Amino acid sequence: MAAGCSLADSCPADKFSQFVKEHSGYTVISYVNTTAAVKAVTDVVVTSTNAKQIVESFPKDEKIIFGPDRNLGNYINSVTGRNMLLWNGACHVHEEFSVEKIVEIKQQHPDAVVLAHPECKSTVLKLADVVGSTAALLKYAVAHPEKNYIVATESGILHEMRKQCPQTTFIPAPPNDSTCACNECGYMRLNTLEKLYDCLKNESPEIKVDAEIAEKAVKPIKRMLEISAQLGL
Repeated sequence: MAAGCSLADSCPADKFSQFVKEHSGYTVISYVNTTAAVKAVTDVVVTSTNAKQIVESFPKDEKIIFGPDRNLGNYINSVTGRNMLLWNGACHVHEEFSVEKIVEIKQQHPDAVVLAHPECKSTVLKLADVVGSTAALLKYAVAHPEKNYIVATESGILHEMRKQCPQTTFIPAPPNDSTCACNECGYMRLNTLEKLYDCLKNESPEIKVDAEIAEKAVKPIKRMLEISAQLGL
């Protein structure tokens, strides 16, 4: 029950709702890593895979609020030429990657390809050879197993990368603080196979969402699916 999300926590629903009210006339686009209450005041939800295409589906002069991830929002602005108004939130893992240490590793492994998730800071993304969602980064690595990689995203993906590309070298991008495992999400590590088994067996613990919030929160998800279908995503 304690396995939350630092990115979702960086966007309290009450403050985000007030922010939306203060900017009437804006279309609200929220990253999927948000609470149901934030989705309830959102027009359309996006993932890191479809964010660019969904933003581009709106007219160029559309006034857009993007939340909660400022890094993903900045990246989408940079590749679409938009000027979305960004909520000041972030994922603690993707905030911690060290530009200096990535440069050091790159000097030691000059042939290594830098893979980075768009939730990373812009300074990290500038070092990246490939920017994409977790699925996109995995797909790229599988398609090019002959290369070596420096991976700037939550380190849990390294297991799947190494599993699918056993002969490939994957180096996790280090955080600023070398004394902590800051490139690992502590929240995600609270979920275990044993807990998953108990959850499936006992159907507990149960997460209950207020019925009114749930009804509103599902609308932007359906809208995302509708736009995705129209775009052939």
